[in-house]
Amino acid sequence: MDDDAEQQHSTGSGTSTAYPQGQLARALLTSYTHGDAETRRRAASRAGRWRSVLAGMAEGRLAIGSRTPVAGLPAWVTPEVVRGGFATSAASAEGPLQPYERELAVRAGVPAERAALFAHCLTDAGLERLYGLLDSGRYEITVPEEGALLTVAWLARAGDIERAVELVDVLEPFAGRLRFTPRPGTQPTADAPAVHRRTVGDAGASLARRRPNPAVEAQTEALTVWQPFGDELLSHWLETAGDGRVPETVGDGRTPEAFGDGRVTALGPDDAWRERGAALLLRYRDLAAAHPRCTKHRDPKENLGILRGALEETVAGRPLDARRLGLLRHAVDSMVRRRGLPGSGRHTELRTRQAAQAAAPSYHALAQVVLRRLSGLPQDVGVADVAPLVADVSAREAAESGLPVGAAVPAAVRQVVEAALSAPIETLVERGVVPSAEVLAELVPQLVAATSALAYPDEALRTLMSAHYRAFRNRRSLLLLDLAQQVRVDELPWVRAVSGHRADKDGREPAGAALRRLGELAVQAFPGTLLPNPLVRELGVLARQADVGAPLVEELAADIFMGAFSPKFLTAAQVAGELLGGTLYERYYAVDYAAVHELAIVEADAARARGDRPRTSPGFAKLCAERAGDSGGWSVAANGMVIEQAQILTTHNLATLAGPIGISPAPGWDDLALRSFATVCRLAERLPHHPRPLSTIKDAAYAWRHMVFHLSLCGGEEQARAIARLDEEAARHPAHVAARLAPALTGLRQAAAGGSADSGTGRRFLGWTTGPHWFGRAPTV
Repeated sequence: MDDDAEQQHSTGSGTSTAYPQGQLARALLTSYTHGDAETRRRAASRAGRWRSVLAGMAEGRLAIGSRTPVAGLPAWVTPEVVRGGFATSAASAEGPLQPYERELAVRAGVPAERAALFAHCLTDAGLERLYGLLDSGRYEITVPEEGALLTVAWLARAGDIERAVELVDVLEPFAGRLRFTPRPGTQPTADAPAVHRRTVGDAGASLARRRPNPAVEAQTEALTVWQPFGDELLSHWLETAGDGRVPETVGDGRTPEAFGDGRVTALGPDDAWRERGAALLLRYRDLAAAHPRCTKHRDPKENLGILRGALEETVAGRPLDARRLGLLRHAVDSMVRRRGLPGSGRHTELRTRQAAQAAAPSYHALAQVVLRRLSGLPQDVGVADVAPLVADVSAREAAESGLPVGAAVPAAVRQVVEAALSAPIETLVERGVVPSAEVLAELVPQLVAATSALAYPDEALRTLMSAHYRAFRNRRSLLLLDLAQQVRVDELPWVRAVSGHRADKDGREPAGAALRRLGELAVQAFPGTLLPNPLVRELGVLARQADVGAPLVEELAADIFMGAFSPKFLTAAQVAGELLGGTLYERYYAVDYAAVHELAIVEADAARARGDRPRTSPGFAKLCAERAGDSGGWSVAANGMVIEQAQILTTHNLATLAGPIGISPAPGWDDLALRSFATVCRLAERLPHHPRPLSTIKDAAYAWRHMVFHLSLCGGEEQARAIARLDEEAARHPAHVAARLAPALTGLRQAAAGGSADSGTGRRFLGWTTGPHWFGRAPTV
């Protein structure tokens, strides 16, 4: 289920306790059984939150599915939300006083209570402190409520006393429960065009959590400790003969006799030999106590264990029986045969190579060097240049750490640091720091915050509103029922209070430019991927600020869908029809965009006649259901089929981006089509032996739809060339990929020629189905 869908629909299970009970059971199981203590602690904390959900539902304090799920808290209060969009009974801004609140209470000389802190901030001294924070920008807002009193201070200083008082009146009933004071910060809030995925502190924490790899440490120990000791044991036994063979009998005092094949047949060890053997055994015990990682040497069946066991018996004066003697001879022979005699050229070369391998610095040791480099930087921001942080080990660092000069930082460590790179978002995409549309969606709020704040002429207010927007975007979406919408940023009282100080015309042009920039980036970088809901939400904010009037629609959750769509889905389909009427897309998916246009007119006329603003589009819902066909009753898969038809009709925002918003991807639509098809092929490649293939098939069908869309915006010859190159791409993958795609490619060519995609041997490639999917069957190749 997608937590971020703007509209959600009830199946009747929205208020069921089955889901929370299942989550509680999983959390409890992990908290009792997981091997890692920190994981157990986190699971226990999760279990506590799920207990709060269940208790709140049982006692009537929670209304799951409502915009105001917690009794007594208005919609603007940020609720604590757990997986699935379930609210607990708590607000995110409540709980024990934070350390910075306690410090403020001490400095102000007031009780360590939130109500007292609230009152203090409204005094002359308190307001002066807030004015200083506004001017310096050295504050942090982690939940939106923490920016409320800063807004009061700004309004008071701007002379808007009426709105400041109104805002205080709204906040005061919650002053003893919620924290409305900002956190002091060490750095001014930056609204630069650069963004970062992780802060320096995040990167450092990630490296600090890394522990030495037990397998690597054991291997190093084997190479540096036990193999050299094994060579010493082997050499000691080989002293019993001049030509490298273990004697036929050991411990009876006979002199050696050599066979012609170079193998020793007999030897009597003398006292000196036994003394050296006793010293070796003593050293073995010391080594075993000091180096416990590798345990192979303890195995009596391994060569080292055999040599050591035989030496213990011999030193103790006990003759070796035939079995042990045979094992000893076999161990020595195999060791010599495999590596050569100790000191020989072959043996020396091997041990030199292994010593170099063991001397190579471990990832953990190099990570500690990088961690020390990070520790000297500001921790709550990104870093503009990561090159010095991942450079080879310097002479000074080598002297401090014992690592060799010039040792390279491994890729696994570099990737952690590169995630903290602060750069234009296009640069992060190009360098692979942003590997998916979902990660892109995580970063976009940083840009939208800065763009949205441009509507405020005052610099201090602009900084405040930008910081507030970033905090608001950390607010988790609620599970909502009956087409309810998530709370928007402009619904918060302190944002409404300063709305009169906006100059919207100043923000329209930057918002429009940012909208096109981000839309192009998302489509160019990830042409075969659905725009994730968080990204759609941010694009929607920019579209409203730019006054574009472009309908952007969310991906709906099939498990709680009840067959209704808001009117903007029909509007989006109408926009798609204006762009795609008469194209390959309309033919391939058998869409009648003229009928969609007529339907939009009929519903608009009906709404005007009623004089209301409809909450649903019954005509669009009926059209999608008819196109999905009879699915045999309610099911998640049946819902998915209807939702997929809505995505086909609307193109799931691609037409809105290419039409009213006006994106123009630099590589060209044909390039995007070929890259979308490459995504289809990569997904198809995963299907053999896939335990749950339907999700992969669905993603492949979505990428296919994007390909058809991109092809439809190509000129005639360009489109034909691009379609001709699809077979070429399919041939780069295993044979089953082309075989699976053959029906879909046939359907595409039939549609391109003016016919139906779903005739003859052609198939229309859709993702959802209530039965087995033809794309998942193993083809004959």
